[in-house]
Amino acid sequence: MTSLTALTALCPPPAAVPPAPDWSQAEDTLGTGLPQDYKELITTYGPGQFYGFITLYQPHAPSEWADLTGPMPARLRGQIEEVRQAARHPWQLPHSPENLFAMGVTGNGDYLFWVTQPSDTPDEWTVAVNEALRAPWFTYNGSLTDFLVSVLRGATSVPMFPKDLLDHGPTFTPSTLESSTPAAVGRTSVSTRTIRDWANANGYDLPERGRIPIEIIEAWKQENPS
Repeated sequence: MTSLTALTALCPPPAAVPPAPDWSQAEDTLGTGLPQDYKELITTYGPGQFYGFITLYQPHAPSEWADLTGPMPARLRGQIEEVRQAARHPWQLPHSPENLFAMGVTGNGDYLFWVTQPSDTPDEWTVAVNEALRAPWFTYNGSLTDFLVSVLRGATSVPMFPKDLLDHGPTFTPSTLESSTPAAVGRTSVSTRTIRDWANANGYDLPERGRIPIEIIEAWKQENPS
């Protein structure tokens, strides 16, 4: 059984999926090949969210916040070291920033990266997850599809993911990429840490981990409209 077969058995894809991206064009734009499992995954599911939480970037998406071939992956790569150096106690990076290629985001602002080593063998790329470009980092030694299957089965626990992520069973919610991108983090480039600090300072009972309730995100946006 392939990883994609296992994933579709766990989490059925939509009955109707938009046409697949032009993969040759996407790879020409990026100047690199893409993992075959990722191409099959996007072709099978289209845009949307796993568990209403994990959004994968796609080539030539209508929003730059979810566009694999847009400025976001390079922008995040450039910010990794800036964020680390700005910390009071800079942490060790598990991977060199130039070897990290952002390809997804969660509702809490956790970024999903490919670890692009070897650079010319994308089918061997592994997965790294990080909270808003800060520590901690989590690395999964397998493909993106393997990672999703393992998370959905509960075999892999990602420390920065909500503890109740699996409580309602595996789901995939199709959507446009624009509407599926986390607004509070993606559109404002503000980390979840900032929102949590604001919420705690304003009397909200918000734990350190887990999803940020939409009402708190909306309240933060009203207080910080710019």
